[in-house]
Amino acid sequence: MNILALSGSPRRASVNTAFLRAIAALAPPDMEVEVFDGIAQLPVFSPDLETQGRPAPVTDFADRIARCDGVIIACPEYVRGLPGGFKNGIDWLVSGEELITKPIALAHASHRGDDMLDALRLVLSTVSTRFSTELFLRIPVANVAPHDISAHLEPHRDEITAYLDTFATYCQDPAPQ
Repeated sequence: MNILALSGSPRRASVNTAFLRAIAALAPPDMEVEVFDGIAQLPVFSPDLETQGRPAPVTDFADRIARCDGVIIACPEYVRGLPGGFKNGIDWLVSGEELITKPIALAHASHRGDDMLDALRLVLSTVSTRFSTELFLRIPVANVAPHDISAHLEPHRDEITAYLDTFATYCQDPAPQ
């Protein structure tokens, strides 16, 4: 099972990216979790650019999504909404096939951010037929330094493992017709 963990943060020292890396480290042996932290490398979406063929960073991003069995997203809240760079990444995928039937679940690294989560759920339910609103992992680590997040998640090992196992089962279920 290959899972792409997509960080919605453009920040190098991102709590969300560290959160996903710590989750990946707790994945069972039969699950590989690749963390994608390159959202800041994507050019600003324009349909004009799309007609000339996707730029290389976008092609790489889309290919990673196409190759995985499922996507886990962790995204920060900026001004009560989705970060522009993350929304830009989703915009690049709207006219492609990569997300439409891809199983998607959310993980959240903060005790707040419900406005962003509502917006993200709306966007994902629009672009994917396999976005799960039920699969959700929330472990507040927003005030933890990125290099300390892994140790902070250790007491949550069983919760994280159960989340990953449930997501793996969801990914293996046939897509609804």
